[in-house]
Amino acid sequence: MNVDDLVFFVNGKKIVEKNADPEMTLLTYLRRKLGLTGAKLGCAEGGCGACTVMVSRYLPHQQRLVHSSVNGCLAPVCSLHLSAVTTVEGIGSVARQLHPVQERIAKAHGSQCGFCTPGMVMSMYALLRNNPSPEMTHIEDAFQGNLCRCTGYRPILEGYKSFTKEGGCCGGGGREGGCCLANGNKADGTLTNENKDEVPGESMPLFQPSEFTPFDPTQEVIYPPELMALNQAGPPGSLRFLGERVEWLQPSSLEELLQLKKLHPQAKLVVGNTEVGIEVKFKNMLYPVILAPAFIPELQDIQHTEQGIEFGAACTLTCVGEELKQAVSTSPAHKTQVFQAVLEQLRWFAGLQIRNVAAIGGNIMTASPISDLNPVLQATGCTLTLASTDGVREVQMDEEFFQGYRKTAVQPQEILLSVMIPYSTQWQFVSAFKQSLRREDDISIVTTAMNVTFTPGTSVVKELKLSYGGMGPTTVLARDTASKLVGRHWGEELLEVACSSLAEEMTVDPSAPGGMVTYRRTLTLSLFYKFYLTILQKLAQEDLGSDCLSATDLYHSEIPTSVQVYQDVPEGQQMEDVVGRPIMHLSALTQATGEAAYCDDIPHYENELYVALVTSSKAHARILSIDSSEAELMPGVVACVFADDIPGSNITGPAFLDETVLAHDTVTCVGHIIGAVVADSQVHAQRAARAVNITYQDITPLIITIQDAIAAQSFYQPIRTLQRGNLAEGFKLADYILEGEVHIGGQEHFYLETNVTLAVPRGEDGEMELFVSTQSTAKTQVHTHTQLQRPVDACLDRTGGPTKDIAIPPGKRGPREETREEEEEKKRMRNPYYAKYKVGFQQSGKVMALDVSYYSNAGNSMDLSLSIYIMDRALFHMENSYYIPHIRGRGFLCKTHLPSNTAFRGFGGPQGMLVTESWMSDMALELGLPAEQVRRVNLYQQGEQTPYNQVLDHLTLDRCWDECLRRSHYHQRLEALHQYNRQNRWTKRGLAIIPTKFGISFTALFLNQAGALVHIYTDGSVLLTHGGTEMGQGLHTKMVQVASRVLGVASSKVHVSETSTSTVPNSSPTAASASSDLNGAAVQNACEVLRKRLEPYRTQNPNGKWEDWVKAAYFNRVNLSANGFYKTPDLGYDFETNSGRPFNYFSYGVACSEVEVDCLTGSHKNLHTTIVMDVGHSLNPAIDIGQVEGGFLQGVGLFTLEELRYSPQGVLLTQGPGSYKIPSFGDIPSQLVVSLLRDAPNDKAIYSSKAVGEPPLFLAASVFFALKDAVVWSRTQAGLSGPCRLDSPATPERVRLACQDRFTALCPPAEPGTFQPWDVQV
Repeated sequence: MNVDDLVFFVNGKKIVEKNADPEMTLLTYLRRKLGLTGAKLGCAEGGCGACTVMVSRYLPHQQRLVHSSVNGCLAPVCSLHLSAVTTVEGIGSVARQLHPVQERIAKAHGSQCGFCTPGMVMSMYALLRNNPSPEMTHIEDAFQGNLCRCTGYRPILEGYKSFTKEGGCCGGGGREGGCCLANGNKADGTLTNENKDEVPGESMPLFQPSEFTPFDPTQEVIYPPELMALNQAGPPGSLRFLGERVEWLQPSSLEELLQLKKLHPQAKLVVGNTEVGIEVKFKNMLYPVILAPAFIPELQDIQHTEQGIEFGAACTLTCVGEELKQAVSTSPAHKTQVFQAVLEQLRWFAGLQIRNVAAIGGNIMTASPISDLNPVLQATGCTLTLASTDGVREVQMDEEFFQGYRKTAVQPQEILLSVMIPYSTQWQFVSAFKQSLRREDDISIVTTAMNVTFTPGTSVVKELKLSYGGMGPTTVLARDTASKLVGRHWGEELLEVACSSLAEEMTVDPSAPGGMVTYRRTLTLSLFYKFYLTILQKLAQEDLGSDCLSATDLYHSEIPTSVQVYQDVPEGQQMEDVVGRPIMHLSALTQATGEAAYCDDIPHYENELYVALVTSSKAHARILSIDSSEAELMPGVVACVFADDIPGSNITGPAFLDETVLAHDTVTCVGHIIGAVVADSQVHAQRAARAVNITYQDITPLIITIQDAIAAQSFYQPIRTLQRGNLAEGFKLADYILEGEVHIGGQEHFYLETNVTLAVPRGEDGEMELFVSTQSTAKTQVHTHTQLQRPVDACLDRTGGPTKDIAIPPGKRGPREETREEEEEKKRMRNPYYAKYKVGFQQSGKVMALDVSYYSNAGNSMDLSLSIYIMDRALFHMENSYYIPHIRGRGFLCKTHLPSNTAFRGFGGPQGMLVTESWMSDMALELGLPAEQVRRVNLYQQGEQTPYNQVLDHLTLDRCWDECLRRSHYHQRLEALHQYNRQNRWTKRGLAIIPTKFGISFTALFLNQAGALVHIYTDGSVLLTHGGTEMGQGLHTKMVQVASRVLGVASSKVHVSETSTSTVPNSSPTAASASSDLNGAAVQNACEVLRKRLEPYRTQNPNGKWEDWVKAAYFNRVNLSANGFYKTPDLGYDFETNSGRPFNYFSYGVACSEVEVDCLTGSHKNLHTTIVMDVGHSLNPAIDIGQVEGGFLQGVGLFTLEELRYSPQGVLLTQGPGSYKIPSFGDIPSQLVVSLLRDAPNDKAIYSSKAVGEPPLFLAASVFFALKDAVVWSRTQAGLSGPCRLDSPATPERVRLACQDRFTALCPPAEPGTFQPWDVQV
């Protein structure tokens, strides 16, 4: 059989692909075949949005054009026939003209590392193509499928708010309600000084919306006329595309589809590829035949009948939602109960990019046990129409439809033709609930739909269906409970029977996949109680107490508002001096257009090879044999590489040489790298790597958790101790002694750009040039040279977020970019910590003594877990911001069989400080004193000494504290919170104010150095390079600001070259928040040398221009190139003597946060956060505020959301955005105030600035302790008092189970030791 041409358009250009591969995604086609690298590969599963493009299709049966944001990483290129694709390159460029969508995200400071920015741009662009005047709710919906790890989301929303009805700026032209520039209500959501206490020299807007290019929707790129003509000519005929392993068949009629399904009964029907694509990529499934029914009218048809609305099975979820919304708005409320329940579930169903392509039929046929929609369809008895060559039949979605895990009653030769969603009746009520870890774009933990019909005119139950997802291998009906409730009056007695029955019926095996068994069982009761209250309210036959009303509220987000406050530059500072001004990130515009190049965007070389790693499936085992014979025979394979093939040393390690590049005899974690496969494509390399057969012999003991290590006394040496004062004396002085423990989970870096390296052989001497996404080019160069025994140069322009190095197999080009699945299997995370403490304190709340022991899960090697970074940081921050006269901290590094854990933003500081605030919180509860009072009485004072005997000078903690109280209106909030909590039983609010003190410097003395190289060219342009990595934190931007000031030249003349070991050798890692300090001083040093060389020519020609002085110096043979160097003075600390000065200075900050907790589910809303941060004299307020907000939200993830789950065998179970959840747009506080402390110069860093990268992260602990405060309120109302343990992260599961009540009492956890848990706390 012949194959057909695939015809589609990309950015207005016609593409005719004669050899379309069904296994190739649109993203791969764009990047590899067309060279359009703006769309990025972030997760490959449709969960991050970095790959977002717009797909435009003409729908002949609806006679309309539809623009949809789509995940390029999931969309098969074969599905694009007769479609138009628009990428970020197609809407604007820096050289041509920026589209307003690109301009506004850049100028609003909404792009940091920039890797996610093209996806953000295209999500917004697609929204505007469909709705040129959106509301903020539309923008929030559009971004449900987009993630950012850097910005904290606030600037993205504020930039795009300018497109909305609520936030568009009139540019001074006037509008209804008055001009925002005149009435003080800024279009960017901030407030002008007219709305606040005006402080001279204080600025707030970081950008001016009135300066944006106006948006004119009439000027958008038109749908290609040729494509429109092809669409209007009628449906295309049958299509066939054939790849290496898969055949794609696209029938032109229903009859043909049924014949093909009969011929290929096991073939998959693919509409959006949102499920099959995941199975193929991550479960290694292979479906040799794909049937694509996209052009079959019957499957797209929508029919309104007397019974309800019948949707063709290929209707997308977006289409279903639009149709149901229209029906709800035009029909009586009693008829649309089912529709409203479906819409409630669709609100939180994946992201918009998924809903735009996923079909309702696919959702049903997938038969996922945690489907959001299937419980609604089952509980309301939806009718399914099935078709085959034998005819048509109808089935009900009842308890018989789902016959097992991922199995339905549909026969192999049948297809699902349509879904009938029924109208509801007068006395019928339907509700649907979904509980997940994160509200937006997350899979369900438990999902349910409840459908009750009453005898007319009464509250007697006539019929009841309760359907649950997440409570077994299929969607299940609670039939026994429902039968017990039929005929009963809807009241308290019914509730008691229902809860007791559900507790018995909805049981889950303690070892069930997914874990959280106690929580899931509790949710079945809690969600029924919500339904009970909701119906009670609707029936209005019994008085529903006002304290219960909040439990019936559906979640509705508030439009976020924000204020950013910073200090103006001094009066009289010249305009060309940009130090201290909120200038835009230098790469923001190119990042917004997709022109900024990351490592994997480098054009491909001829004969380029790819590497896939072979990793261990065992956590602790001896390698008995490795058989690569099958892999070597597979298509495209060039070589297999193992430990014996390394020409140099196989020993490596970032601080201690206790690791191997490739495992030789033994593996000590799942994901331990054993070898690599080199092939002509990434796909071929990955397939071959899976074919390498390794035989193991298990080794005991297997140590996975901290508790395992403590029991086995499995510790790395030394055990670190930091002590001051006399503990015994301190505890004698205490009125109270409190002991406790707390666990802080690890955290995945989750940078959007996965690790990527391009290795290119250069020259005859075997030199290897590495383009690598790394924070440490010097380390990469040294380790690779050690392994290869050849000259190495490592370089990069930027990274898509903070990264870690990977080993480069010898003598090969590659590996290019790893998939997130490959990376996460072996990836190093933030160290989990467990701490035990004993604290002595007086009645006043003053702490007298503290004895704390930290246990860190280091993993299978030392990495950075001890010295230089992590445990040392934890011990140096064990008192946080409080003076404790008698103190001892001990640090134990647990040697376990997990991939070695490593440094992450803040190193061990956040772990150490969270322990401090945990016992501080419990102290307040023990004393019955306000927590803020106890914290305030213990705050450091000027001149006091830390436990490591460093004197605190220039202390601003008290100023930050007082300003935070004032700006947050703390006491008014506290009073309102007390009133709210007294009036509401099932929702509670919590409030906390938390300080931080973060030491700035590498704790390893030798790392506190930096180099720079600056060239001045005869045309007056300046090129600088330094040893730091630009990873979104604005390091290059700040270096240009520094150079511009020192040289006295416009910043537009200064350019930054790539970071490279060939220009600046032996650079320290870009870490410890010290990069601006170190590299800035090195750049300053180099520029001062050059300025001094130019000074005679300035003097000789005072009226000349910069270019005149440069040329004069050149003709006089003056060297216009200079190296700069800096080392931080007066540093050095000795643990043995507890003497010296580990830090150059400290960054201080205070945050106040308020939350609202749903005590029945454990979910919460972040209502308000005020942050006051001491950053000295900010080099760039826009960048620094961005770092504060981004660090804060990353901390929100660490302390409330991001949970690493491991199996008892050491397998990471949370891989990728499908199961590991970082904060999304909906997690930012509804009100966010960020203030940079004014008049706080720092004489120990460049231009009186301070470090800002890591210190703000811990301020997110204010959200954690606000949650704990809300939990305490709930427990108090339940009759429980005193301190309570809350481990981090404070997930909905932990919060719900801490809020003990009659529902939790009905679902006790299984006895430990009686079962094998699905996951363990490591």
